[in-house]
Amino acid sequence: MGYEDHEGENWVKPSRKKTETDIVTIDGPAGAGKSTVGKMLAQRLKYLYLDTGAMYRTVALRAKEQGVRSEDEAALKRLCRGLDITFQEHKQGQRVICQGEDVTAEIREPEIGRLASAVSMKRPVRQAMVRLQRKIGAAGKVVAEGRDTGTVVFPGAKYKFFLDARLEERARRRHREWVGKGLAAEMKKVEEEIRERDEQDSFRELAPLHPAADARHIDSTGISAEEVVEKIMAVIEKSSRLRGHRGGDG
Repeated sequence: MGYEDHEGENWVKPSRKKTETDIVTIDGPAGAGKSTVGKMLAQRLKYLYLDTGAMYRTVALRAKEQGVRSEDEAALKRLCRGLDITFQEHKQGQRVICQGEDVTAEIREPEIGRLASAVSMKRPVRQAMVRLQRKIGAAGKVVAEGRDTGTVVFPGAKYKFFLDARLEERARRRHREWVGKGLAAEMKKVEEEIRERDEQDSFRELAPLHPAADARHIDSTGISAEEVVEKIMAVIEKSSRLRGHRGGDG
């Protein structure tokens, strides 16, 4: 896709020679409903669901297993160099595979989520994961979900969305998710962690969380995931009709 990595301030400088008409990006803060919406949308479109957050969680899991500290960028770079992360569809849902091992359940532990937030801020980790994400997206027909998919990973994507919700609602969703998995969690603690994650993601040096300039903002407060998917589909279908009327992308 014509992407190059740079070691300087502009550590990823994408080429916009091609508009990625068959890539949909969904960014937003923790608990906004991105994963649920992304999975449902991918099913509707018959696209691959690319969970970029799961990839950073996988790095965090391997770092914990190998005793690699989140501050050790050299060790993280070596770790990422050997990682092979793929997504596989199964009856029970999409599975995350690393080096042939299913790590889907392990990477969803709260501790791994917190560690993922730390390692994802390191330059070698982001460079490695962005390269892998772009490699996966090169085949097209992808719904990419995360925090920088529309700004950094696929800036040429035709359809970009930024999904958000009020902090209180995002905390309730995350609390309900954890309780459903049998994990002990106090609502107040969950809300504090999400607030800290928001601040960390928004002010980090590399790929801070913010909407792409051409992203459509959707507030999911008080509406279901199904309703959000319908809003997104309406945008895509309208654009598709217009392109068809004009005879293509021009």
